[in-house]
Amino acid sequence: MHGDHVDALVATAPDGIAFDDLRVDREGDRYAFETPEETHGALNEDDLRAVAADSPFVRNWYFWHAVAPQKADRWAFLRWLEDAEETALERRLENLADGVVSEWGQLRVTATVDDGGERRYHVRHVDDARADPAALTAHEDPRAARDLAKHDERGRYRPLKSAPTLRTGWRFADRSAADLVETVETFYPASVANWHREREGELDVTHWHETVERQTGIYGVVQTWDRGEGYEHVNWVAEACCADSQCLKRREWHYDDETELDVDGGDGVVPCREPCSVVIAAARQWTKLESEESRTYEFELTPSEKEQVEGIVDAVADGSVGDIREADVYEDANRYRARFLRAKRFDGEGNLSGAPTDRDGGE
Repeated sequence: MHGDHVDALVATAPDGIAFDDLRVDREGDRYAFETPEETHGALNEDDLRAVAADSPFVRNWYFWHAVAPQKADRWAFLRWLEDAEETALERRLENLADGVVSEWGQLRVTATVDDGGERRYHVRHVDDARADPAALTAHEDPRAARDLAKHDERGRYRPLKSAPTLRTGWRFADRSAADLVETVETFYPASVANWHREREGELDVTHWHETVERQTGIYGVVQTWDRGEGYEHVNWVAEACCADSQCLKRREWHYDDETELDVDGGDGVVPCREPCSVVIAAARQWTKLESEESRTYEFELTPSEKEQVEGIVDAVADGSVGDIREADVYEDANRYRARFLRAKRFDGEGNLSGAPTDRDGGE
């Protein structure tokens, strides 16, 4: 800061300063300076400059008012990262010296402070918490986060940026406050803004009914599924798409302003203010599938085979199939177990227990 913090303090002192346990006032041509560490009165300007030069409270004030982004949501987010509203500055500086760690989705953000009081930030994937920095690919440009967020670990496109599928193996080290917020917002667009709006009581939530009503084109078919006699189908949609295992946001939308959904909305720090495009696209497909009438089929399965079918559905729904090794033959969704069941119970046309799919509803 090279004295900039002192010049700024002297320039601002006539208006009075009260911030993070620092108080500076001027009466006439004299100044009063107070922190938990020291109190001075009747200082002339040179005295004030001498007192302020090495004060961590002045450097802290300068960082928050001249270095940190001044946009309200970004400023609040950076304060949240070091628990500034609940922790006194002296303790915060001690914590920052060791690094204060927070999680934002799948981001692990470590806040530190340099000798000049300026915060520096380090970002990596939460699963890389213990990884050697040398083993992680270093990035400096916040825009690199756009490419990192585009595909998952297996190279598949990620249509939902808040899905818990962010790939590992990278880091952003020694970032400025402005770069840190840009990086976070690139990984999770609008997350800081919506988080802040919710804290301020200003989050604008668009519920399911309103969202469905405005669908047009190929998505207009979803309106036919917005049944007035009940909303159980919306509970199914939310349970399928909006659990923590599928999306790291916390669902705040319901059926409408007066009708809450029965399923849990998740525990994420970032609120979800409306059904996203992925939810609407899935609902479009379910709308078409749910238009079919139920049929009665007869299958012959042993009790263990019935439980295996149920286990396979659970494994696919929970995304755990990829964690089941070939040797894990005790797992219902093990590849060999599934192949054995198919060999035993499927006919040459791929029908379970030889029962063909009844598309016409005939007997």
